[in-house]
Amino acid sequence: MKPAWPHPPIRVGLVGAGPWARTMHARMLAAGPETELAAVWARRSEAAADLAAAHRTEAAASFEELLDLCEAVAFAVPPAVQAALAPRAARAGRALLLEKPLGPDLAAARAVADAVAERGVVSQLVLTKRYHPATRRFLERARATRVTGARSCYLHGAFLGGDQATAWRLEHGALLDLGPHLLDLLDLAVGPVTTVRSTGDPRRWTELTCEHENGAVSQASLSGAVALPRARTRIELYGPEEADQLVYDTAELDHEECWPVLRREFATAVRSGRAGDLDARRGLRLQQLLAQAAA
Repeated sequence: MKPAWPHPPIRVGLVGAGPWARTMHARMLAAGPETELAAVWARRSEAAADLAAAHRTEAAASFEELLDLCEAVAFAVPPAVQAALAPRAARAGRALLLEKPLGPDLAAARAVADAVAERGVVSQLVLTKRYHPATRRFLERARATRVTGARSCYLHGAFLGGDQATAWRLEHGALLDLGPHLLDLLDLAVGPVTTVRSTGDPRRWTELTCEHENGAVSQASLSGAVALPRARTRIELYGPEEADQLVYDTAELDHEECWPVLRREFATAVRSGRAGDLDARRGLRLQQLLAQAAA
């Protein structure tokens, strides 16, 4: 049984009709009761029409028409497209459900964050794992842990072929796609990251070394081009005592548990007019770390 929602559903327009829009965004937003999929718009009009029909909603003929049909906009498009359209949605007063990274580079990400701040609209990032109860338990325990160093990885083979081997991922590689997830978690679990350096090829394998405010050092291995039966995301924290060792592993996590939490928190933020900590400012912070790593 779905939990009660004491407000009218948030009418959300979806930008994009690709694999991620089909498998997550549209399905999540249409499930309610907190949200309603108001319309779909994509540059490929036939794909938008098909996705809209599958969820019994309408396909907008233009981005401007989509804005007229909704009070919030969800983006499921490449970073460059999101960075071009999100400021327009913000200036129109629409709340934003944003993908990571905010943009293809730091300047584009800053333009999105600035538009959100200037208009004062609610924004929220789709950092999937942050919405899982197990992730939140790990971060709560990490706050009470003395960390000397950390090892982490986010590895899969999706770039080798299939729906997720999209043009922007193949061009930019794992740093822009997977990096935001690990940098976000390390920044919270170990302590604020002060410097990050990278080595390797983002399209094959990238290794990040982070220094943190508390003196701890962490490493992150990223690749979307290794043959694994399933994605592997793992963080190991180490400290001066055995009790300070803590492991986070997503192998047994059911990501379906994330979507109701994400949907409800976004709807709550929109109705209250108050964004949470996973907003465009957080996205800009992560993009600053990505830019430092890329440099």
